[in-house]
Amino acid sequence: MAPLCSAGCCPAPYAVLGAGGTRLQLQAEDGRKYEVVDAMSSWWSAVHGYRNAELDAALQAQVGSFSHVMFGGLTHAPAVELAEMLVEMAPAELDDVFFADSGSVSVEVALKLAVQYQRAAGHLGRARFLALAGGYHGDTFAAMSVCDPVDGMHAEFPGLVVPQLFLPRPPQARLVNGELCSDPLEVAAWVAILEETVRNHRDELAALVMEPVLQGAGGMHIYAPECVHAARRVASEYGLLLIFDEIATGFGRTGKLFAAEWAGVAPDIMCVGKALTGGYLTLAAMLCSRQVAAVITNSTLRALLHGPTFMANPLACAVAVASLKLLRSEPWQGQLATLQSGLTAALAPAAALPQVRDVRVLGGVGVIQLHTPVDVPALTRAAVEEGVWVRPFRDLVYTMPPYISTAASLATIGSGLCAAVAQVHG
Repeated sequence: MAPLCSAGCCPAPYAVLGAGGTRLQLQAEDGRKYEVVDAMSSWWSAVHGYRNAELDAALQAQVGSFSHVMFGGLTHAPAVELAEMLVEMAPAELDDVFFADSGSVSVEVALKLAVQYQRAAGHLGRARFLALAGGYHGDTFAAMSVCDPVDGMHAEFPGLVVPQLFLPRPPQARLVNGELCSDPLEVAAWVAILEETVRNHRDELAALVMEPVLQGAGGMHIYAPECVHAARRVASEYGLLLIFDEIATGFGRTGKLFAAEWAGVAPDIMCVGKALTGGYLTLAAMLCSRQVAAVITNSTLRALLHGPTFMANPLACAVAVASLKLLRSEPWQGQLATLQSGLTAALAPAAALPQVRDVRVLGGVGVIQLHTPVDVPALTRAAVEEGVWVRPFRDLVYTMPPYISTAASLATIGSGLCAAVAQVHG
């Protein structure tokens, strides 16, 4: 029996024979073997590449001590060190940490925390969420409810997903001389809708949920930081909590350590994952402000009502500590500058292809958007033949390569994707 796979996958997956640095060794169904540059960082997580010596050593050292213990009534050094590092790196005032199994689960925890907070604060009717059209926050049920309700892949579950409120997709922004720029009139119109929606529904809303500046799986949409700034202002004015989903954008991917820095604001709650462990193990974290945590601690329940079996798994925490130390010790800002300039140059030729609607780059994210949906199986095969592993979706051929990618690897990614698009959609 063939394994179930995610939406839009190729009918004949490639077998991975090995991996090292930025490269994967693949074998096709017909037995042909390929060495390809990984343009995806294994869904944006393997930022340090494969078989990293420091991460391998951290994992092996922790195995020699203990691999897992429950995190109820017990604690351990890797979790404590990781929590302290996250608090130090995160936007100001996010001082409390809750570890979760995955990014989607961390969003579930954030949503539960927001509702529990409002109830503890005496606002019993505040149990709904305001989210953005075009957003994506995971595949579990509460997370699905705040994903795009029309164009997302969760529209097949009518009646099972709790209906939430949605704002229009924020206006697009372009990177110009290091700044994200957008149409001020479009921004003003969007902010007016935000203000009106929150004003009309303030008694039922617990929180506003958003991916700051870059919507990932919802369309690789780069949008105006002014919208994030306005969300902070309006949430504070009306007593909503502001939740930032930085699972895809955190730890440098957009060129800032956290995407929230583009807007110069901090949320009440923030979710991180993916790059947290350098792609080695599944782990995520939810951070919240001391003020939010205090309301929960001082309530009759005195605790957040969530407790995953594998929360703060020692192996995952140990490798996450090593991953964050690499980010600190290596010049990640320089790495991201190399990615941004390299992807900008490498993907530029795609703009001349008649089937291409748009080409855009932000930090370590490069996007070729077509006029029509991508022929995923055909383009995947064509890219592999060009020496690149890519995972297109919808009308997007995009790349989020490892931070350690060289100029030569970025050039290979650009030429391979341009050639594949021209061949399949020419």
